[in-house]
Amino acid sequence: MKALFIGGTGTISTAISTQLLEEGHELWLINRGNRNHELPEGAHIIQADINDEEYVAKQLEGQTFDVVADFIAFTPKPLERDYRLFRGKTRQFIYISSASAYQKPLSDYRITEGTPLANPYWEYSRNKIAGEEYLMKLYREEGFPITIVRPSHTYGKRGLPLGVQGQKGFYQVIKRMKEGKPILMHGDGSSLWTVTFNRDFAKGFIGLMGNIHAIGEAVQITGDETLTWNQIHQTVADALGVPFKPYYVSTMFLKEAEYFDLGSGLIGDKSCSVVFDNAKLKRLVPGFTATTRFDQGVREALAYIETHPECQVEDPEFDEWCDRVIAAQEEALEKVRSGNKH
Repeated sequence: MKALFIGGTGTISTAISTQLLEEGHELWLINRGNRNHELPEGAHIIQADINDEEYVAKQLEGQTFDVVADFIAFTPKPLERDYRLFRGKTRQFIYISSASAYQKPLSDYRITEGTPLANPYWEYSRNKIAGEEYLMKLYREEGFPITIVRPSHTYGKRGLPLGVQGQKGFYQVIKRMKEGKPILMHGDGSSLWTVTFNRDFAKGFIGLMGNIHAIGEAVQITGDETLTWNQIHQTVADALGVPFKPYYVSTMFLKEAEYFDLGSGLIGDKSCSVVFDNAKLKRLVPGFTATTRFDQGVREALAYIETHPECQVEDPEFDEWCDRVIAAQEEALEKVRSGNKH
């Protein structure tokens, strides 16, 4: 199979690229070359800014592909560019959308590909929906061979899937745990969440590549393991060998505290219980199963993070914000308690 990835070295795509190369497939990547060294040898690299459409088109002259996948399109505009570049040059075009596009609030916590798409709370999700609609129109009207993939919370060895974290990622939450500080938890930590290790995601994704039954379809790829946010953070604390010290705060309070776009992601995604029905994926990719249990994935990720300083990105601003949120809620509670004494 001859495939071309736009991106190819992110959390999701690195695992897919690695498995394809290990299996001997012909893989081409268009990216800026920042992390290609992490992949096995053998990839054909077009080092470029994909937005330099004229240059990229020249590099692709005479080339056709079995599969083209765009891992870095977040709005419809890049997909318009992809259509111009790859119309008539690929048997399948895969768009990586998002499970956050499903309706919020959910009418049923069990999510299938038939769950309506509607998210008034998060622009990221609305843009993904718009991308899906653009591609489906091309498929219906012109036969452009699209497949839409909807990941949920996918992680790999370079990071952990935590709830309330800052702009610089997960590590400051880990640091707070190690220092014995409480960590912010949205709501009471009891809502359900699904996390998927990237190697497992890759198995499902590769099973859809070149699969004629996936053309014109939207398919979600997740594991079947469902956890509460309390269980997720308890598992991380256990792997670190430290106590789990949650500090529960209303999701709406966190949203109104206005720390970058944290609130939109919580209200529009993480605060909602999600349980995925993966029957469609398993029908299209017989034998698919996620085999990395969360506690196993956490230990693997922490072992990597602890030996790779570039993953240990501290975020003092977020740390101070957490302390202010806790202090503000404690002050409010004290005022209410004091009033109860009169």
